[in-house]
Amino acid sequence: MSCREDLSAAHLRKERGLTQEQVADRSGFSQQYLSGLEKGRRNPTVITLFELACCLKTTPDEFLQDIKSDTQTDHSCLA
Repeated sequence: MSCREDLSAAHLRKERGLTQEQVADRSGFSQQYLSGLEKGRRNPTVITLFELACCLKTTPDEFLQDIKSDTQTDHSCLA
């Protein structure tokens, strides 16, 4: 996984059986914005993470789990 990888938003969304459109309706974010987040093309703010976490009934740190474990062994994205 690279540092540009999505924040597990797609995985969490699909795990809950939701489409991007459904998450967009619930969160107030556009489907295009959510797609950009899932593809790693957009960088969410802390508030965005919080709002998406509430919408997906999880916690903001859940989005960062894959990145956290990846950066513990590979710090190349920080250079």
